[in-house]
Amino acid sequence: MNKIETRDLSLFYGAFQALIGVDIAITEKMITALIGPSGCGKSTLLRTLNRMNDLIDGVRVTGNVLIDGKDIYGEKTDLVELRKKVGMVFQRPNPFPLSVFDNIAYGPRTHGIKRQSELEGIVETALTHVELWDTLKDKLDRFALNLSLEQQQRLCIARLVAVTPDIVLMDEPCSALDPFATGKIEELMFELKKAYTIVIVTHNMQQAARVSDRAGFILLGRLVEYGETRQVFTNPREKQTEEYITGRFG
Repeated sequence: MNKIETRDLSLFYGAFQALIGVDIAITEKMITALIGPSGCGKSTLLRTLNRMNDLIDGVRVTGNVLIDGKDIYGEKTDLVELRKKVGMVFQRPNPFPLSVFDNIAYGPRTHGIKRQSELEGIVETALTHVELWDTLKDKLDRFALNLSLEQQQRLCIARLVAVTPDIVLMDEPCSALDPFATGKIEELMFELKKAYTIVIVTHNMQQAARVSDRAGFILLGRLVEYGETRQVFTNPREKQTEEYITGRFG
């Protein structure tokens, strides 16, 4: 079942066209990787899926982005609810300068949950989901910025999980991590896709091949090829995809 679908999606930064007629259908509860050289538009495409580009002056979007069949660029879209449903993990961990507990409780509190016992349950569930509960259950008052980078990134994912999204967007989530920590986050992705639809942008070809079910190759704002990851990496249909995968450019 398609969770996300774009139709003839284009995006302009002023006069510059960053996305050109992108059509992509993203399957529910799978990991989809967006790959391509720097500046190709893959992060821009990712940010269209929760309208983060709206925060940039001069941006104009045409076409459609459908989530569960509803166009998120429609006039009646509630952006707060959209970004609750479609959460995002950034390149560098960005925990709030608060305690571990308050980082995770922040979203639920914003959405009206005040009872301490309920918040405690949400925090435990979220930390368990990212395999941090056993490590941090006695350190919930610890300042989040004092955690390791890997733990900070896991905490940021837990912060998303706490508001029960349907979709998790990840923009180079391992770029600030060492190889060991990267492996741990990749293991976490496999667990998360049991419950969430995940879209990841990555420059790391090996990572895309390891973690994703489907992959899309983007070049100069166009979706050149999209399909099962194994097919895209081992038997690409387009010459440009083959040249990128084999390292001839990018």
